[in-house]
Amino acid sequence: MSIYAIGDIQGCFDPLHRLLDALRFDPAEDQLWSVGDLVNRGPKSLETLRLFHELGEAAVVVLGNHDLHLLAVYAGAQPLKEKDSFAALLAAPDADELMHWLRHRPLLHHDTALGTVLAHAGIAPAWDLATAQACAREVEAVLRGDDHPAFFDRMYGNEPVAWDEGLAGIERLRFIVNAFTRMRYCDVRGRLDLDFKGAPGEDTGSRMPWFDVPGRRLTGQRIVFGHWSTLGLVQRDDLLALDTGCVWGGRLTAARLDGESVALHAVDCPMTRQPGKDD
Repeated sequence: MSIYAIGDIQGCFDPLHRLLDALRFDPAEDQLWSVGDLVNRGPKSLETLRLFHELGEAAVVVLGNHDLHLLAVYAGAQPLKEKDSFAALLAAPDADELMHWLRHRPLLHHDTALGTVLAHAGIAPAWDLATAQACAREVEAVLRGDDHPAFFDRMYGNEPVAWDEGLAGIERLRFIVNAFTRMRYCDVRGRLDLDFKGAPGEDTGSRMPWFDVPGRRLTGQRIVFGHWSTLGLVQRDDLLALDTGCVWGGRLTAARLDGESVALHAVDCPMTRQPGKDD
């Protein structure tokens, strides 16, 4: 069995199909991990979501910020934005089934044998693995419950910026969601800075990538993530960033994780959206 992790797809179904063909991906034998953001911005969110749903146990998907936004729109908690490109998905005859499946995806996946953690944006510097897993379960329970529309009503916002075990209620849940799905930069104390979205070195001031915060607690595991197209591909022993800007005319990248070394595969992607300031 081969295990492949793939970067942000965002509805770019045709490059995904080409990449899976190039990998000779066999769902009967292989497993495909997605860093999230299956949908939005690209032209074929419906086809992309259907493919992952149909893969069943051969797919591992963690939720990204665009996936959560889709769920919030479907729940009636947020309006459909002008830039959203999933109207066909919302109107599809199997929308209920697809949304139920998506709402039951995790925020974090941990493979003990590979020593690897999968999350959309990363792991908050203040969290060790046990804390990250517990925090993920808290939000997942809410997403899978009957009151998830009320949660989506209050999910959006940049506060609080600092983790505290004493956080409660919506503030606690919002921090967890932001850390798992929106985080790029932190300050030296590990407080989230959700305003700046450029590449490291672009006048970041006192900000630093979350994974470079001194004293980051999750160690001894490789963290695989996406979300950050301006960061691009980063490969370290403890880190693998896979958002290579597919929707912006970059590439869609997959990495085989189960070999002696990480093997990278990528396909070129047509530009679907002009780079901008939206997440």
